Amino acid sequence: MLEAIKDKAALLHKEVIDIRRHLHTYPELSFEEYETGKYIAGRLQAWGIPHQYPFSGTGVVALIEGGKGTGPVIALRADIDALPISEKNKVSYCSQNEGIMHACGHDVHSSSLLGTAKILWDLRKEFAGTIKLIFQPGEEKAPGGASIMIKDGVLKNPAPAHIFGQHVHPPLEVGKIGIRPGLYMASADELYLTVTGRGGHGALPQNTVDPIVITAQIITALQTLVSREGDPILPSVLTFGQIASTGGATNIIPNEVKLKGTFRTMDEQWRAHALRRIQEIADGIAKAMGGSAQLDLIHGYPFLHNDEALTARATEYARAYMGQENVVELPIRMTSEDFSYYSQEIPACFYRLGTGNPARGITSPVHTNTFDVDEECLLHSTGLMAWLAMRELGSKV
Repeated sequence: MLEAIKDKAALLHKEVIDIRRHLHTYPELSFEEYETGKYIAGRLQAWGIPHQYPFSGTGVVALIEGGKGTGPVIALRADIDALPISEKNKVSYCSQNEGIMHACGHDVHSSSLLGTAKILWDLRKEFAGTIKLIFQPGEEKAPGGASIMIKDGVLKNPAPAHIFGQHVHPPLEVGKIGIRPGLYMASADELYLTVTGRGGHGALPQNTVDPIVITAQIITALQTLVSREGDPILPSVLTFGQIASTGGATNIIPNEVKLKGTFRTMDEQWRAHALRRIQEIADGIAKAMGGSAQLDLIHGYPFLHNDEALTARATEYARAYMGQENVVELPIRMTSEDFSYYSQEIPACFYRLGTGNPARGITSPVHTNTFDVDEECLLHSTGLMAWLAMRELGSKV
């Protein structure tokens, strides 16, 4: 079966490249993937694969039932949205939608899952059980398309026992994959803090309540939240990425300062405690200095946990398919992913697909305007995911 999957992946490789390039050329933002969803549904329709479109607005869900009878249900997920970035690549498939780019590889994820769907459809007589394919909108924008699809019942009727997802990874060379059991990616919350004082002339500070000085004290104090209240062995990050005042000049103290930041960790109890303490610390310092502080919080994605048993099996499956030396263990990441919502519901495995090729200059990170992949990765991505699904369904090899 392994060789049959590899042969089919090789035969599909050019078609999957064409699909990826089409999606890359016409990217759409989160929850606006109208043409993308139609295109994916059209491909499934052409192959005769049963599917539901639209699902949760612009998503697509397909079902492939094995020909050997009933069995487990395995879900495979790809995200389909793009980012608000203007592409700078000089390629024939450069984005034609101004200011929008598949800079996080979701075109790779979607085209790969379409290729996987075709392989599994062709081999459906060889396995028992059902494979559910989830083409998910809105990964890049809170509250995350995964949370919406779950609320809309994507993990029901039929209910998957396990779910797999993959993501491009430029630091890994093409031909390799990375995987990690247990805690893998962080939760992510957005912080919008407004510090209010009383503005005035910079030469007469005694007549003002300086929100810039208050803000400086708050930022310094909040950095001790992680180092002194958090467990030192629990990964946590508190970062403020933007500070702006309303007015102000060399001789003007403004009335307000606004901060934007993020808090990330891998424990829900500590997460709740830290978010509460951020407000308490900011408010306490501001009041002590004659001002006030208001925190507006947007709860983001939870932490991503790779089920240990499922991931151990997936690692062995991957070694058989890719070669022992081409499967590496990844470190913990403090970035976030809305695939985490699935991992909070059912056993999940989220792994990384090597897409880099330094010899060809393909090294740009995700979320940059020069991001691209070595399209040889599409040969591995389609076949590997089909192999993982069939092995997990217990098909003979």
